[in-house]
Amino acid sequence: MAPLAFRTVLALVLLFLYLPLAVMAVMAFNQSPLYALPMVFDTIWFERLAQNERLIGAGLNSILIALANTVIATALGTMAALAFQRYTFRGSSLLQILLLPPITIPWLIIGTAMLVLFFWTGIGRGLHAILLGHVALSLPYVIVVVGARLRSFGVSLEEAAATLGAGPWTTFRRVTLPVIAPGVVAAALFAFAVSFDQFVISYFLAPPGVSTLPVEIYSAIRKGFTPEINAISTVIILVSMGLMLAVARLYRFGGER
Repeated sequence: MAPLAFRTVLALVLLFLYLPLAVMAVMAFNQSPLYALPMVFDTIWFERLAQNERLIGAGLNSILIALANTVIATALGTMAALAFQRYTFRGSSLLQILLLPPITIPWLIIGTAMLVLFFWTGIGRGLHAILLGHVALSLPYVIVVVGARLRSFGVSLEEAAATLGAGPWTTFRRVTLPVIAPGVVAAALFAFAVSFDQFVISYFLAPPGVSTLPVEIYSAIRKGFTPEINAISTVIILVSMGLMLAVARLYRFGGER
């Protein structure tokens, strides 16, 4: 009886998570802009999307910022995680504790603080400011995820490599990095998702005339919802889920049967 109850709860949770996405994807192919039923299959909203320069431009900005953020945050976060896990220095415990507040503090407060700081220091608003904000938000996630992976295998393999004559860089490249690769990939996916989905920081730091996809979608909804939003959301869902399934398959995040 218990397994049946667990499966029922799991099915309901999955239904709750994926039903809105499925409805939105189906409505992206509905000819009616008012979602009239019965549904008439049409690709008109994808055609309109291909001609919508504002949405496409905002989407490209989001992709470029997210990719740059992923590279920078993953590299810096991995180095910081290695420093925390492999070296002992004064204040390391305090620094690790200070990683948690940026995750728990509401992004509205962080966005306001960054806006004030960037104006005070002369950085101002722009894509560069958005990238700095996204990196600051992504770093704690990367450090926590990579750090957890580093703790899982200890230092025995690295010490064995050093005993056999491998230098620090060779040890990292041939031993440490292959072992922590699943954690690094997971952290990179977190960094990309945090950046691509970030609205508050992007809204506060975007200059006039330049926006990211979340900001552009928000602006479009305020002016009047259009099924073109469904179309671009469907494309994002398909690409992101395909990428996640491919990575999960490659690194066996779900385990082996």
